[in-house]
Amino acid sequence: MHRLLIPVFFLVAPAALGACAPGPQVTTAPERAEYLGIQTVLLDGDMVSFRVAMKGARSEADVEAYGRCAAAQYALIRGAGFARHVRTQVARAGETWRGDAVYLISAALPEGLRTIDAEVTVRDCGALRIPTV
Repeated sequence: MHRLLIPVFFLVAPAALGACAPGPQVTTAPERAEYLGIQTVLLDGDMVSFRVAMKGARSEADVEAYGRCAAAQYALIRGAGFARHVRTQVARAGETWRGDAVYLISAALPEGLRTIDAEVTVRDCGALRIPTV
């Protein structure tokens, strides 16, 4: 009988990746960003849509970051510590960017590669001057 030995790194790495935030990471807020508001819509159970609007975004990544910040704060308000990104749709009309980000809010770290730790994310959003709910 042969035993398959798997180095510990391969067992730990997927778990560590599960804490990664979705999409490209925004490391600075746009200089001339104008955040126009967040609308929260409960879809089903713990699945929530965050509709955001802004001007001055550099790319879709800035709109996605705004939605992620909204989801993180909402999770904390609801007593949950995590959120799993389901999808984000971004559209641009003239200077206004709109995003519809859907997250599954969870008290425990959900499965998946596109999860966020709400407390850490809210702190990062504050440092970047990105508003939350």
